[in-house]
Amino acid sequence: MPNYFSSNFTLGILGGGQLGKMMLYDTRKYDIRTKVMDPSPEAPCRIACNTFVQGDLMDYEMVVKFAEDVDVLTIEIENVNVEALEFLESKGKMVFPSASTLKIIRDKVVQKEFYKKHKIPTSPFNLYQTKAELISEYESGRFNLPIVWKSRTGGYDGRGVSILKNREDIIGLPDTPCLLEDKVNFKNELAVIVVRSVSGQIKTYPVVEMEFHPTANQVEYVICPARISDEVSHKAQTVAKQVSEAYQHVGLLAVELFQTQDDEILVNEVAPRPHNSGHYSIEGAYTNQFEQHIRAILDLPLGATESKLGAVMVNLVGDENHEGDVYYQNIDKIMNFKGVTPHIYGKAQTRPFRKMGHVTIVDEDINIARQTAEQVKGLIRVISR
Repeated sequence: MPNYFSSNFTLGILGGGQLGKMMLYDTRKYDIRTKVMDPSPEAPCRIACNTFVQGDLMDYEMVVKFAEDVDVLTIEIENVNVEALEFLESKGKMVFPSASTLKIIRDKVVQKEFYKKHKIPTSPFNLYQTKAELISEYESGRFNLPIVWKSRTGGYDGRGVSILKNREDIIGLPDTPCLLEDKVNFKNELAVIVVRSVSGQIKTYPVVEMEFHPTANQVEYVICPARISDEVSHKAQTVAKQVSEAYQHVGLLAVELFQTQDDEILVNEVAPRPHNSGHYSIEGAYTNQFEQHIRAILDLPLGATESKLGAVMVNLVGDENHEGDVYYQNIDKIMNFKGVTPHIYGKAQTRPFRKMGHVTIVDEDINIARQTAEQVKGLIRVISR
């Protein structure tokens, strides 16, 4: 085994946001050297990595140059130059997830076709190249509303996804290649994180339940364990493992799922990196998702994925009426609650619905944790001052 600890070994991370920052908690714990690149000079990762490089993640030359002196390269965001990763792989650089995995996942149409090819259950869809084509199809009665619109590429944190309810919603869309999906009549939105190491060791985390904000299309609460039957939990785990097996990824794969009214499981989307649905694991699991990703890409033994306690995560996003220097109103009040841990991401400027942090609530009783989460959500506000 290579000497990763207290050595010159360097882990490169493309992307310096909050996911990278939380990954760095664990590289610091193990004294693993890190080098991070992000376009923002104020990126949250800048204060915790060994070397910070400001650069465009979509710039071929910058990505290749950045990776010259790293031993293993990983990502914390999918919007990176995949052609640069392909070149690095051709030169023997270890890149996880692979460029081929990212190529499939970054394009939602390619991702959906991939599921069809591998007989993975997912909702039906149609591809449109232009907004004019979309409007023409609607006016011809080719599809009915409501329906889910997704930008083919570039969607992130609720952006690039809309529920179309009327013609005005269609007119307001950007003119970009997109797909329309049937709106699934679901009971629950679920997620399963699957971790796969370089040598093929595989583990899954418990199924989590996600509750979304009705207008921002962002997760408000993540609940672990999900309040579902053992049968549905087993189905969700089985489908998630099927997706993981198809991708043959290395590292984490977060699989977002729908539980239909008939208790069938459909795949919505996936993310090949630490994910919002796994933040609860920092306080709630024996091995948090960030450490697990590091273990997987360095081919270290995977840690236990079981939960220590019931856990609920509350996302902290910018108040829709505030923009500017951030202030966490009432954070001192929530810190009085048992089992409550705030995580602040290090973004000095807030804006409406920007992810600024999260709060984890743990309790032996998941229902008590969920009630406390409601109190936390009602108290804390991310505002400007």
